[in-house]
Order: sequence, then C-alpha cells, then structure tokens
Amino acid sequence: MRRFLLAAGSLALLTTSLGTTEAATRKVSVPNRYDGAWSIEVITQDGPCDRAYRYGVRIAKGEASYPGGDFDIRGRVSGNGSVRATIMRGSDGATVVGQLDRGGYGSGTWSSNGMIRCSGRWNAEKRG
Repeated sequence: MRRFLLAAGSLALLTTSLGTTEAATRKVSVPNRYDGAWSIEVITQDGPCDRAYRYGVRIAKGEASYPGGDFDIRGRVSGNGSVRATIMRGSDGATVVGQLDRGGYGSGTWSSNGMIRCSGRWNAEKRG
C-alpha cells in the first residue's frame, strides 16, 4: 500500500485537469508540448510511506499513463503545463498538483487520501 501511495503521487504528477475555458477551446486529441517519456521522483515528507521512488511515465496528447497499468489515472497536463490529478488503486489514492515547464522539468506536491496518510513533493524530468 505504501508503494502505491508514492506511485500514485508520481503518476498523478503527469495527469491534470484542463481549465474549463481551455477545455472548451482546445481539442483533447491535439498533441501536447509536454508529451513524451518522463522520469518522476516522488519523495515522502510526512507519514509512514516509503521515503522515495522513481517512476517512468508517458504523456500522450496531454494524458498520462503508467506502463505497469496498476493504477487508475484521472487528469491531464494542460497546455500551460499545470498538473492536477488523482490516482486510484482500489480505495487508496493520491492527489497531485504542480507544474511542468517547457525546459523539460517539473515539480509539485502530492498527498494520499486513503487509510494511510502521507504527503510530499515530486520532481520530474522529460526523457524523450
């Protein structure tokens, strides 16, 4: 469960919800400048979750996916790089917020919302 919470935080980093104005004017199928492979480092700062993990996440057309497929990801990376998402696995989950930049880096925070409460920060680097 601890590993899930951290993974959820890192994966959620790459998924975000578009603002209503942007969503109304932009087709979801349009490629996103943040599309590609990302390496995500998740660090726990509070709670009993494992200290740190690194995950590979793929963004395509603004939507994030995790090759392991063990998580339900809800959200998107907006056109300006803002990140807001929820990752779920069963009844456990995490909420992630942050920002990706055009230079291929990003950062933000995450917090679990399941039975085990943890929170921390994440860092991202685009790999391809």
